Amino acid sequence: MAVFRFLCVERKLKKKQRMASKPFTPEEARRIVQCLQTPAVFLNMSTDWPALHWTVEHLSTCLTERLRFRIGKRTEDMAPLFETECSYIEATIKEFLSWTANEDESLVGPFSDYHCKELWAYADYKYITQLFQDKPAMFQDVVWSDFGFPGRDGRDSTLWIGTQGANTPCHLDSYGCNLVFQIQGRKRWHLFPPDDTHCLYPTRIPYEESSVFSQVSVVQPDLKTFPAFRRARVHTVTLQPGQVLFVPRHWWHYVESVDPVTVSVNSWIEMDMDDEARVGEALTKTIVCALKSAPSLDNNDHWLNPTEDGVSSHDENMQYLNLAVKACMDKRRDDTVGMLSLADQPRAELRKRDSSGLLKTLASLTFVVPFGPHLIPVNLAHKPNCTCPKDLSMPVNCDLSQCQSTSQDEDESTSVNELQRWGQRAHQEEESPGTSGGGAGLHISTNDMLQFLIHPDVITLVTRLIMCRQRELHS
Repeated sequence: MAVFRFLCVERKLKKKQRMASKPFTPEEARRIVQCLQTPAVFLNMSTDWPALHWTVEHLSTCLTERLRFRIGKRTEDMAPLFETECSYIEATIKEFLSWTANEDESLVGPFSDYHCKELWAYADYKYITQLFQDKPAMFQDVVWSDFGFPGRDGRDSTLWIGTQGANTPCHLDSYGCNLVFQIQGRKRWHLFPPDDTHCLYPTRIPYEESSVFSQVSVVQPDLKTFPAFRRARVHTVTLQPGQVLFVPRHWWHYVESVDPVTVSVNSWIEMDMDDEARVGEALTKTIVCALKSAPSLDNNDHWLNPTEDGVSSHDENMQYLNLAVKACMDKRRDDTVGMLSLADQPRAELRKRDSSGLLKTLASLTFVVPFGPHLIPVNLAHKPNCTCPKDLSMPVNCDLSQCQSTSQDEDESTSVNELQRWGQRAHQEEESPGTSGGGAGLHISTNDMLQFLIHPDVITLVTRLIMCRQRELHS
């Protein structure tokens, strides 16, 4: 027993010593993450993480099973290279490493038909919990608890391995915020704020649950086809090994590897407002699958992203939508009950709760993010040609729980007004100089119709109407 106590004390002392060398405590790091509204890079927070040794050479000895690699051309076209347009092979990391090291030699095996000087390879979205299920000790190598998320480690993370030029198309994630730990090589990030959504021409084709893609090739934009991209406010940063990038909720991002080999690990952090986002995602999936699954001459494209398991039926999608609505309503009901129970507490108890609750909230409002040598903001790369018309655009990151009106009628009226304003903006853009005025117009395809029906602004507003109606029915 004495030996056990000694080991426990020794472990606590080592933990204290380790945390003393960090620029921020877990509580401070979490507070920073919760308050940050723009991307930022943490330095010296992962200096003792065992995952720093997860180089490709090291991983080739740990992972012997084949992974799926995405193959693409090393060119900067004026159209984004979506995952539906790439080639795919199954290979081990050892075979991948051999391919990257033998540029001028012919190879045998899965990479034999691909020249690494002309093509890049990317093993992306690899869930660590699946990769190392027979080596669970490696989960502890990723220490997200240093950022104030106890228990979060490799089991809640994904692994990314690529060569120079490997990239992820510009997109935003529907859920949560993102922490990205760079291990080997450098990656270049191009980030755009949520308010610039209409400058990035969002699309849900190809369809991937929880990802909204941009139609713009952000590194080589076609400004004739996408003129509003001139107004996009790009923030750029080259992430170095050992650094951790924080990506706020709904920030658009395009990521490319700039070194011969790159390895990174990320974790998506859930947020309270994700419950409502799931309603919007369920609604989007229902509409996309209904229209794209219907027999049609223009439905012969590769509309489903390779990351998706398959096309679910309409009944399954409607069931998922109803479950998402119920979960969101239950969450709001629990929050309301909690507030009412707080109001019923004696004044002495309220003062206790106030001192630990409300005062903390007020303190967070006045919290100044400690930018400095250990926390670097990702700044605007250059000023856009003109400012984005925020007053005519529904912000994609609108937290509807914070936008509740005092009555059902006001909520629905607000939603209808937003739809009208969104339509007015579209009408203004249609009549702006440089657009065709008369004539029969262009043929509207299923994909064109989807651009309107499941535009993020429209989905946000329809989700608001659904939740308003649910509140009316349950009041």
